[in-house]
Amino acid sequence: MRSRQDVKLRPRRSKPVAEEKPQARVRTNPEFVKDEMRLNKFISNSGVCSRREADEYITAGLVTVNGEVVTQMGIRIKSTDDIRFNGERLQGEEKAYILMNKPKDYVTTTDDPHAEQTVLDIIAGSCTQRVYPVGRLDKSTTGVLLLTNDGALTEQLTHPSYNRKKIYQVDLDKNLSRTDMEALVKGIELEDGMAQVDEISYVDENEKKIGVEIHSGRNRIIRRMFEHLGYTVKKLDRVYFAGLTKKNLRRGAWRFLTPKEIAMLKMGSYE
Repeated sequence: MRSRQDVKLRPRRSKPVAEEKPQARVRTNPEFVKDEMRLNKFISNSGVCSRREADEYITAGLVTVNGEVVTQMGIRIKSTDDIRFNGERLQGEEKAYILMNKPKDYVTTTDDPHAEQTVLDIIAGSCTQRVYPVGRLDKSTTGVLLLTNDGALTEQLTHPSYNRKKIYQVDLDKNLSRTDMEALVKGIELEDGMAQVDEISYVDENEKKIGVEIHSGRNRIIRRMFEHLGYTVKKLDRVYFAGLTKKNLRRGAWRFLTPKEIAMLKMGSYE
C-alpha cells in the first residue's frame, strides 16, 4: 500500500494480549485422544458447519450416535461410530482449501433460496468435497475469498476474538477529505458501536480510491463507515485476508491452496 502523502494519522491502537497470539491456543488444545475425537469436531470436519454451530445442533437433538440422540456437550466418539445429522450419515471428508477472486453479483451465503448465483456455482463439478465460504462478502463486493470444509479453521478465521487483518480497495463517489480520513482512524460512532480503520491511504494519488486496513469483521462495516460520513462506495474489493491475496487470479478464477499456504493458515503465521 502506498504511503499516506502528508496526512498524519493516529497509529494503530495496540490489541489486547489475548488477541496477539491466538495460534498458541490452537496448538495447546489437542483434538485427539487415541482413536477418539470430540463429536463437534467430527461434525465440523464433515463439512456441515463450524464447531460452534455443531454444539447448537447437538443441543437441539439433531445429532445421533449409533442410533441414539445425543445432546450432551463434550462427548467423544470413535472413528467406527455411526454419526448422523438430520438422519444423514456423516463422513470425515478429506480437507479442501480453495482461494477465489470473487466476482461481483455472486452471493457467499449457501442458504439463500432467492440467490440467482452463489460462489459455489463457480466451482460446481470441480471439487468433490462440500466446501463453504469462510465469512461473507456481500453481493457487490469482490476479491479474496476462502472456501473450505475445515470447520475448525473456519472458526479460527472468523471468530471475533481473533480479529484477522483484512485490506480493501475502496472506490468512492467523491474525493475523501483528509478530515474524514483522520476521523476513520480515530473512530466513528455507528448504530452498533464504535468503528475504526487501522490504516488508510490514497491509492495512486487518487483521492477517490482508498486503501483500507481493518480487523473488524462486523457486517458491511466498510460501506457503513463511509456512508456515515456522506460517501457512497462505488466499488469494494478485498485484496488481502489472513495472509492470502488474489495475485495471479483473474476475477472469477479460483485455485486450491498450496500445502505451504494451508500450513500458514493453520499455524496463524501471518499478520
